[in-house]
Amino acid sequence: MEIDVSRPVLESNHTIAAQTRQELAEKGIFVINMMSSPGAGKTSLLERTIEGLKGELRLAVVEGDVQTSHDAERIAGHGVPAVQINTQGACHLNAKMVVQALSELELDGLDLLVVENVGNLICPASFELGEQARVMLLSTTEGEDKPSKYPLMFRQSNVLIVNKIDLLPHLPFSMEKLRQEAYKIQSDLTLFELSALTGEGLEPWLNWLRRGVAESKTRT
Repeated sequence: MEIDVSRPVLESNHTIAAQTRQELAEKGIFVINMMSSPGAGKTSLLERTIEGLKGELRLAVVEGDVQTSHDAERIAGHGVPAVQINTQGACHLNAKMVVQALSELELDGLDLLVVENVGNLICPASFELGEQARVMLLSTTEGEDKPSKYPLMFRQSNVLIVNKIDLLPHLPFSMEKLRQEAYKIQSDLTLFELSALTGEGLEPWLNWLRRGVAESKTRT
């Protein structure tokens, strides 16, 4: 007889995530779970996003890393509340970790909460955190074959951001092939192409966040 020990773990995580989602929705907070491989540019994009929405939306960030508080320090340097979660070896965040981090944030009046997950293309896909949307970040330096290699991550995502488009002239990367691969797995993906370094293509992404916040407020 085989015993699937992962099932109760995922069920417990789902229960906590669902409760968190409900509580944050009641406060009108738009919550996104940002996922990617290490080095794809999540924190750099967050910094650009914070500057682009400064004075317009109230943001907070939960940072997930195996070790160090470097990313939370970078975000806090922009005047945004940030809580660091160190997983001590775990390859993903879970809903219980996020609940603990939220206890350190002032949630009343918050518009947007970004959870930056641990850099990994496998583990985070199975663990919801209480988010309204999952945002997958892929850099052009990783190649266009990642959707077919890691289908669950892309299948579970609502948004795909292709970062580092400023490097396209120097890379053997086909944006068209990437689109085909991604839409084959998740036909409803919203796709943005941008550069966190130069800011090119940033505005459509910011507009998507603005709409998400506005819709969250109308549901309260």
